Amino acid sequence: MIAQKKSKTQKKNDGLSLERVSRGATKWIGSIESLIVHTIIFASVISLPLFGISFDTVLLVLTTIVSLEAIYLAIFIQMTVNRNTAQLQEVEKDIEEISEDIEDIQEDVEEISEDIEDIQEDVEEISEDIEDIQEDVEEIQEEDEKEEEVEKKKNDIALEKLEKTLAELLKEIDKLKKK
Repeated sequence: MIAQKKSKTQKKNDGLSLERVSRGATKWIGSIESLIVHTIIFASVISLPLFGISFDTVLLVLTTIVSLEAIYLAIFIQMTVNRNTAQLQEVEKDIEEISEDIEDIQEDVEEISEDIEDIQEDVEEISEDIEDIQEDVEEIQEEDEKEEEVEKKKNDIALEKLEKTLAELLKEIDKLKKK
């Protein structure tokens, strides 16, 4: 069991180191330094026949090396493509989650908008009720004022009657005094 765990861990670490090598190789091969180094190597190999090495041997070795390099480059490039594809899939999942979140937020905003409309309707109804109450209060005040005026007129009339009665009584008292 421990041996299996170690082998899985080792495989994981080996996979990570190969991954690092793949990234480094792909990054270096795509650089200007790589272009310069390859140009120098090819120029040097092609000039080897000048030093007495058979041209057929040079071409055979060069062709073999270039073929092997092309195979490894293809593998490294495919590893990079696979890695980028995995990253794009993760980004796609994130985008889907964000889209779902946006839809949820839009639904929430719509619900809030409906709530705001309901509140505005309630406020309008309350405003109308307040206006009705103010009108009722004004009517009651007008009625109270009318009642006060009627009461005042009644009091004025009663006062006038009392004054007349008093005046008549005073006249009679004066008549009685004179008699």
